[in-house]
Order: sequence, then C-alpha cells, then structure tokens
Amino acid sequence: MTKPLNHTMLCDFYELTMGNGYFQTGMKDQICYFDVFFRSVPDGGGFAIAAGLEQIIDYIQDLHFDDGDIDYLHSKGCFSEEFLEYLKHFQFTGDIWAVPEGTPIFPREPILTVRAPAIEAQFIETFLLLCLNHQSLIATKTNRIVRSAQGRPVSEFGSRRAQGPDAAILGARASYIAGAAGTACTQADRLYGSPAGGTMAHSWVQMFPDEYSAFETYCKLYPHNATLLVDTYNVLHSGVPNAIKAFNEVLKPLGITNCGIRLDSGDLTYLSKKARKMLDEAGWTGCKIFASNSLDEYIIRDLMLQGAQIDAFGVGERLITSKSEPVFGGVYKLAAIESADGSITPKIKISENSAKITTPHFKKVYRIFSRDTGKAEADLICVHNETVDDTKPLELFDPDAVWKRKTYENFTAVELLRPIFRGGKLVYEKPSIEAIRAYCAQQVDSLWDEVKRFENPHNYYVDLSQKLWDIKQELLKSNNR
Repeated sequence: MTKPLNHTMLCDFYELTMGNGYFQTGMKDQICYFDVFFRSVPDGGGFAIAAGLEQIIDYIQDLHFDDGDIDYLHSKGCFSEEFLEYLKHFQFTGDIWAVPEGTPIFPREPILTVRAPAIEAQFIETFLLLCLNHQSLIATKTNRIVRSAQGRPVSEFGSRRAQGPDAAILGARASYIAGAAGTACTQADRLYGSPAGGTMAHSWVQMFPDEYSAFETYCKLYPHNATLLVDTYNVLHSGVPNAIKAFNEVLKPLGITNCGIRLDSGDLTYLSKKARKMLDEAGWTGCKIFASNSLDEYIIRDLMLQGAQIDAFGVGERLITSKSEPVFGGVYKLAAIESADGSITPKIKISENSAKITTPHFKKVYRIFSRDTGKAEADLICVHNETVDDTKPLELFDPDAVWKRKTYENFTAVELLRPIFRGGKLVYEKPSIEAIRAYCAQQVDSLWDEVKRFENPHNYYVDLSQKLWDIKQELLKSNNR
C-alpha cells in the first residue's frame, strides 16, 4: 500500500484558534476526554455499522506539521510565535479507544473515546468525524442493500457518482466491509483489497458494426468472464438472442458454461423472467442474470417479492452517496477532564433539545449477549471503573420509554471499546479487510431480525448504569440551579 497523504491540515480552523488559546492560557497540557457518538440511525433503521478506524490510525501515526504548514499559519497573523514553534514538534501523545470496524452501533453510545492533552484532543476532532461519519454511513447503507438481496451478491458501482476520489475509494472499502461482494473501483482493490470487477459498457456494443460482433469479440477475449450487456438496443429481440448465439459459438466449444448477461434498464422483473426463460430453453441454465440501474434496498426488495429472476445486483449512486440520507451525524463532545492527581471531573453539555444533552464522564460500553441464543440483547453504558457481573440478573430501561424495564439473566457482557493508542503508541493490530468483513457479518447476524427491519425496527435497548445515570442527573440539576 502507498504511504497515506498527510492530512494534518484537514481540520476546521477553530481547532487551531482554540489550540492557540489553550497554549496561551496554560491549558495545553490539561488532560481531557472526548467521545464520538451519533444521535439517530440513517433511514430510520435499527442499527448502524462502524467503519473508518483504519484511516484514523493512519492519520494519527502521521500527524505532524511541516514547514509549509507553519508558514501558512504564520501568514494568517493570529497565532503566537510560541504556539507555532510548539506545532513544529507536534505529535499525538494520548490514548484512543474505539469499537472495531464492522461493529453494529446504536445512538448515544460512545464509538470512540479520546484521552489526551487539550490541544491534541481538540485538534483531531475534524478528521475523526470525517472518517467515521463517511464510512459508517456507507457501511450502514450497504448492509441494508445487501440484506435486501437475500443472499444474492451485490457489487458497488458508484465511483462516478461519488463526491470526489476519496469518497469513491473509501466508500468502496466501507461497502465491502458491510457485505458487498466487490466494487467497480479499481483503486479500492489496489489499496484496500475490495475485489474489483466489471465487463463492458454500452459504448463497447456501440463501437462494433452490430451487437453480435461485440458479444462474440468479448467472449473470445474474456471467455471465463463473459457477462454481456444486453439492453443497448432491445433486450428480448436482439440482446438475449445475440448473447445466446455468442455463448453457443464461442463458449460452448470450449466447454465453458460460466457466463452471464446484465440488464441495466427497463422493467427488471419482466425482462429477467423473459430472459431466464429464453436462456433455459437454449440450454444455458447456469447463465447468471445481473441487474443494475439506480437500485436501492427498497427496489431490490420489491424485485424479490415480484419473483424477478436476478442472480446478482450492481448498485451505484444510491449506495455510494447514501442518497436517501446522506449525512451520518456523528459528533465529538467533551465528556470529562482529568486533574494532575488523576481524578476525573465529568462534563456535560445541556440543551433545550433533549437529544443534544450529552452523557458525561469517561465511559465504557458493554454489549449483553444471551447465553441461550447468542443474540445481542442490549448495550449498557457505564462509568469507566464499573464492571458488569454476569452472574447476577441485570435490569435495564428503555431510554425512549423509561417506564419499560427488562431483566436479563444467563448473559455474557462484552466490552465494545478496544484500546487503539496508549501514550501515542499504536497498541491495536489492524485486521485485514477480510477479517473485518467476516466480523461484521458475524456481528450483524447476532442481532435479532426485528432489529434489522427496514421500517419500524425493534428499539434495541441502550441504557446507562445506575451510577452513570445518577452522575448525569446531578450535573443536570447543578447546572439548572
């Protein structure tokens, strides 16, 4: 893999003005804790999927200001010379905990926590949110689309509609983590191992004197990867018949039966049924039918309900941009500060909008798994020094309906946040993309089907421990006196 671009200056300008302020007022070494969390699941879904941690790790490891950066900041005329000198030797020295990529995540719970001196913790906010918001959004959307296909492969086809090169490449990476079979983006394969594939566009067919010549030539060039685009002119009157003819005259003598056709327009249910019948009658029962054309989870679900004879899907713009809800909404909020003696003071942000009231303190998150079913039942957010005793019953409340309570017995409690950096040093072994993808599939499978509904999913419990609840309530009262 090539060395990542230094993104140190990819930050909001106020990270620098605050940093200068902390430096000037003697607060630069104040240890503080920040949480990344989100407030609602895109598309009204029951859960999201975390992605983007690998890019955060690369960023932290290469975090530095070069001479050009310092010259630029000097030109702004608002930073002290002492602060600029400090930035010449800047590096991250703090601690980071995060959920592994591929983990199903829920609103209001920390998915990443930073403990670091104030300038460092504040400065990395923009890039952390950029990575987690973008890739978690695409991973979440992809998983919905993949689940709608009911086991049929889904490939990501969206590079040309993505918002820029990074969105195309990293979006393809996130889609593979969340279950896409591959991507059309070659660079995503080269850099991250998301398998790239593809065959032809309509222009290939148009370049030849006739449709059959285009198909015949392609089959000769790529006999083991012959998927023919049959809707350039007329799917049923020329496209499918010419594909069958090319298969018969080129592939059949070679003993090759692995082939396919792709539909990219029209009534996909009707055309796929007719095409399937034509292929079967011609003896090409193993020929796969691929479909593309502005698909999403709802269209794919309807195609399946209508009995469409489609074996695999290519999904572009509505996946790579998460067109139905293109903002993930993760935020980065101060949760606590630490004194020189190691004592931690919780901090809270209060708002008239109750959804924007933060949960204070340095925290950990437990996921409660039933020993009987292996399914995830609930998440519990605790103060950092609390532990869950899984030998005793655990009572949790529904945060959206606090009169609802549920008692869990015979469960296992698993900590979600893993140490990533300690003292600025990486302590986490980055898994391969294949390992992340397998972990994601296993973790999504641990959720009840009711949580995975597209509309009106079951409300997965995310509760606060009694100790953390009491701390939050006391801070709310003291700040309203």
